[in-house]
Amino acid sequence: MAVKIRLQRHGKKNFAFFHIVVADSRAPRDGKFIEQIGSYNPNTNPATIVLDGEKALAWLKVGAQPTLVARRILSYEGVLLRKHLAEGVAKGALTEAQADAKFAAWKAQHDEKIAAKKSGLKNEAISKAQAAKKHEVEVNEARAKAIAAKKAEAEAAAAKAAEEAAAEAPAAEPVEAPAE
Repeated sequence: MAVKIRLQRHGKKNFAFFHIVVADSRAPRDGKFIEQIGSYNPNTNPATIVLDGEKALAWLKVGAQPTLVARRILSYEGVLLRKHLAEGVAKGALTEAQADAKFAAWKAQHDEKIAAKKSGLKNEAISKAQAAKKHEVEVNEARAKAIAAKKAEAEAAAAKAAEEAAAEAPAAEPVEAPAE
C-alpha cells in the first residue's frame, strides 16, 4: 500500500483550512485516512500550522511520501531537516548531540524569522493606521476651511444685501400717519 502525507480540505467556499493526514494514495482526498497529524490554515498571516512533528517523522521514516504542499509544510516546520539529520546519525556522519545542536540552531533562526515577520506586519498595520488618521485630519481641516469660507461668503452677501436694503429704504417716501 502506497502511503501519502497530504492535505484534507475542510471549511467553507473561499475560506478553506486543511487537516494534514496520512492516507492510502488510492483513497479520495477528503475520504478515509490512517492518521491525522496536524492542521494548516492559510487564511491567517502568517499561515497557522499545527503539526505533530514526531508522528510526521515516524511516518517519513517508514516510507510515507508527502505531496508537494505537504512537503513544503514539513520543510517549514523542520521535519525534513530532522529526518535528514537522523539519517546522518544512522550513517555515522555526525553524533546525536551534533544533530540536536544543528536542529536547535535552525529552529532558533526560524523562530526569529517568524517573529520578525509578525512584528513587521504589526508595525505596517500601525503605520497604515497613523497615515489614515493623518489623512482624515487633513480632510477634516480642509472641510472646516471650506465651510468657514462658505459661511463668510454668505455673511458678506447678507451684509451687502442689508446695506442695499438700508440704502433703498431712506429713498422711499415716508408714510405719514393719518391725523385724527
